[in-house]
Amino acid sequence: MKYRPLGRTGYHVSEISFGAWAIGGSWGKVDDEESMAALHKAVDLGVNFFDTADVYGDGRSERLLARLKRERPGEQIIVATKAGRRLDPHTAEGYTYENLCAFVERSLRNLETDCLDLLQLHCPPTEVYHRPEVFAALDRLVQEGKIRYYGVSVEKVSEAFKAIEYSNVQTVQIIFNIFRQKPAEAFFRTAKAKRVGILARVPLASGLLTGKITPGATFPPDDHRNFNLYGEAFDVGETFSGVPLHAAFAAVEALRPLVPPGMTMTQFALRWILMFDAVSCAIPGAKRPEQVIENCSASDLPPLEERVMEAVRVVYDTYIRPHVHHRW
Repeated sequence: MKYRPLGRTGYHVSEISFGAWAIGGSWGKVDDEESMAALHKAVDLGVNFFDTADVYGDGRSERLLARLKRERPGEQIIVATKAGRRLDPHTAEGYTYENLCAFVERSLRNLETDCLDLLQLHCPPTEVYHRPEVFAALDRLVQEGKIRYYGVSVEKVSEAFKAIEYSNVQTVQIIFNIFRQKPAEAFFRTAKAKRVGILARVPLASGLLTGKITPGATFPPDDHRNFNLYGEAFDVGETFSGVPLHAAFAAVEALRPLVPPGMTMTQFALRWILMFDAVSCAIPGAKRPEQVIENCSASDLPPLEERVMEAVRVVYDTYIRPHVHHRW
């Protein structure tokens, strides 16, 4: 496992880290003991950064990470969580110090700690990025010792640009994968210049970029790939990266010949992300140890050739760009 600096935080994080949405919920059936086996395998393989949120299984994911820290004393385990989506209604007006403090206090209890390593605003309404008082509230939580650092999780590149105008925003979590290439156009340069850490989320496009999902596949009712297919529950870009399935499957077939021998498509998709040095880490999810092993091995693979990177760009431009580039 290789490590990269997480912006200005001083943390050096595993470039393949662990996204803990799936072990909380919204991805079909999940078993806590199997989830713990996956988390332990991640630590075994050098993963030291875990991304979660207070709404993943209503705190279930946070509590599993607390258990991991208990069961692996002495290991460096950095946990990033998120706050804001517990608001009902989820409006910009709800992002007050009082509400954020209450969310933080709940996460502190779930994670069994007295200070959060990294707190991220959880895809708030765009208006929040234009409210300096929200970021002043986060500064206050830092001063009070409840959080060490804070960042944002965004839906749109425009929101990412606005967020890093605030000098204490340390990290930006953004969807970045072969199907969502817009962040690399200009935002990465700006973030790198400001030494802002970048967490690449949805790196496998909800499983499409594993190459294992076939046309006609069905998903259980409690899987967001069923209930949020058209954005019914939250931003449609979170599910299959917002790509219509007919276009996604055509793109996957065009990508298959580009995968080097001895590499799975999952590893190829993750290695593609790691070709961008502005990225601090990719955070693929995993519910089983074997998924963790496949994900983590991407860190040890050789760089992709420039001709392959160019061919991936052509696939994106041909099949995907018209559907997503202007939207996020």
